[in-house]
Amino acid sequence: MLEVYLNKNEEKEKLDGFPWVFNNEVNHFNGNIVNGEVVKVLSFEGNFIAYGFINTISKIMVRILSLDENEIIDESFFRNRIKYAISHRTNMNLNNSNCYRLIFAEADFLPGLIVDKYADYLSVQFLSLGMDKIKDMLVKILVEETNCKGIYERGDVEVRHKEGLEIKKGFLYNEFNPRIEVIENGIKFIVDVENGQKTGYFLDQKFNRDIIRLYAKDKVVLDCFSNVGGFALHACKYGAKEVCAVDISKKACDDILVNAKLNNFNQMKVVCEDTFNVLRDNKYFNYFDTIVLDPPAFTKNKDSVKKAYKGYKEINLQALKMIKSGGYLLTFSCSQHMTPNLFMDMLKDAIHDSKRKVQFIDFRIQSPDHPSLMNSEEQLYLKCIILRVQ
Repeated sequence: MLEVYLNKNEEKEKLDGFPWVFNNEVNHFNGNIVNGEVVKVLSFEGNFIAYGFINTISKIMVRILSLDENEIIDESFFRNRIKYAISHRTNMNLNNSNCYRLIFAEADFLPGLIVDKYADYLSVQFLSLGMDKIKDMLVKILVEETNCKGIYERGDVEVRHKEGLEIKKGFLYNEFNPRIEVIENGIKFIVDVENGQKTGYFLDQKFNRDIIRLYAKDKVVLDCFSNVGGFALHACKYGAKEVCAVDISKKACDDILVNAKLNNFNQMKVVCEDTFNVLRDNKYFNYFDTIVLDPPAFTKNKDSVKKAYKGYKEINLQALKMIKSGGYLLTFSCSQHMTPNLFMDMLKDAIHDSKRKVQFIDFRIQSPDHPSLMNSEEQLYLKCIILRVQ
């Protein structure tokens, strides 16, 4: 087995649970390098640190699998890790939802493996070379441990290029209609695992969408960047008087209408337009009781954080100006580079410029089927702040 020696004093955060070894942390190797294989990571002095997948093509040179030197990295190892991840979702007792994240990569100690459950089907991503090389074995384990009826691969993500992997998608186990009817918090949705966002749907907002029950009854609700209508449909379920869902995508707007019809929600209005324009439209001034801002990630790297800050501030400022007195603003960022502190600073700026008085009601993160490691801030990416505006 190849031995990977770290630079001096690089081992502490790995032993504390940080899941990656970057290429600039490696001092030298002992043995033959075969990318995608399991290697032994050692301190500069030669002490055992971890086992992990190596890929010298990637900036993340080693993705850590285990800190136990006596662990054998074989099929039983991966089966046990998958069973452990499944047990957490079983413990969540999601009786009114049949869609959720089953495996969340490093956060479930399976680096580079994403598995989402949609009713009786799985949508998967292999985002590291190591996981991609054992794909057939992982599919076999997933079928046996979940009794799923089919598996679809969503390998159409740019991060695979960083691992030296090709972009691809398609059926891995049985062929099926990729448009699947699922239930989330008692609401019916059509999820397209072939062409939908991410693996088909933004599952990380499950609990946050449901919390709108506190801010929807008898209210006029605006759901911005609505995608397939997640927050809008929940607002309908919880008794909103009127709901306006806004998205720039014609396909997304069509999907919202399909999902509304599935649930017999009649108070839904869909606006296919740029959300920035809607938020600046004077005809909506003082019209909405509750506004949801759930934009896509305005920044995916540190270099564009300043520009993203301006974008986040603009939509929040306009929403603060528009909303009725006593109304609620549910505002989100799904970018890991927009840290909780930076997100809060942005909101303070927007509040100051809006000249509104605001109460801080709640702070939330991604749903618990999307855990994060305590020693890996990158995985705590989703922030939600709920405000009441006077």
